Amino acid sequence: MKYPLLQQTFYWLLSFILLTIIYGTAYGSYVLGAEVILLHLPIHMGYFYLITQWVLPQFFFKEKYIQTFLVILLLIPTIAILYRLTEIFISNPLVYKYYHDHGNPIEWSSLQLPWHQQLTQPTDFANALERTNTVVWICVTIRLFILWQERKQSILQAELNFLKGQLHPHFLFNSLNNLYALSLEQSPQTPDIILGLSHMLRYVLYDCTAEKVPLKKDVEALINYIELEKLRYEDRLELNVNINPKIGEEEIAPLLMLPLVENAFKHGAAEATDTPWINIELHLNNKELTFKVSNSKPDQVHPTNHKGEIGLLNLRKRLVLLYPGQHTFEYYDESDCFIAELTVQLEKP
Repeated sequence: MKYPLLQQTFYWLLSFILLTIIYGTAYGSYVLGAEVILLHLPIHMGYFYLITQWVLPQFFFKEKYIQTFLVILLLIPTIAILYRLTEIFISNPLVYKYYHDHGNPIEWSSLQLPWHQQLTQPTDFANALERTNTVVWICVTIRLFILWQERKQSILQAELNFLKGQLHPHFLFNSLNNLYALSLEQSPQTPDIILGLSHMLRYVLYDCTAEKVPLKKDVEALINYIELEKLRYEDRLELNVNINPKIGEEEIAPLLMLPLVENAFKHGAAEATDTPWINIELHLNNKELTFKVSNSKPDQVHPTNHKGEIGLLNLRKRLVLLYPGQHTFEYYDESDCFIAELTVQLEKP
């Protein structure tokens, strides 16, 4: 259970401050409190590392809760005994000497007792239990919270990578299907399609590895894809594209809009028997991106038409992970058309 030096420094700085307040208030001198803390700090540190680097990884995180409880139950009195021994032989004589040197001698009869009798004093042992556990468990709680946040982020990133991995072959599969259809027709546009596809693949496989990309770049990739499809359908498709040119330095998670356009071409234009139509609108207003895609539907829906839902489900999952509370996504499957509307609140880098 390793973590950066900066975090460790934070824990012990926090411990030093809290213990200085506790000890300084009790002794009436924060200078004396700080000196006593430095003597006991190795015990606190050892206790903390035993819990965070041994007990939690070996027992708690492996769901061995009974063993965790038993080990901690053993550690609590053991650490308290070490703490008391340090008090008896080092810190208590230091405190006694401090008061004596500052003209405030105190009666401390327990110091005259043998060390084993001092060790078994109930009040002093109870104080040792309190002092060894209060600050250490505060630090352990903070550590667990930070670790939970780190693991949560790792899980989210892993799921995003998985979803993005699904998207890449999905895009490639559709593009190759289009290219295959043109090659069967021996279309003269096939070389242009291959060149355009190579540009798209370069963007998908290399530029889209980042968490966010410039919105301009993502829109350019979207336009390239539309141009590829226009080459394929020529005049057989009524295509209306309205993209707001006023795009600044905004960034967006890559490939959020492409699945909607893919879906429109694959299930709206490719399967339509009459003259198909597709409308694509993109607007940006006060960092809010609005993207709307609508397309005609064939009179008879092909049985494989439901495969388009894979891309839509993928998109919905990515939006939930990447833009929680900062997006809306709705689609309407009417009898004669399909409409998808997406809004995303963007940020500048």
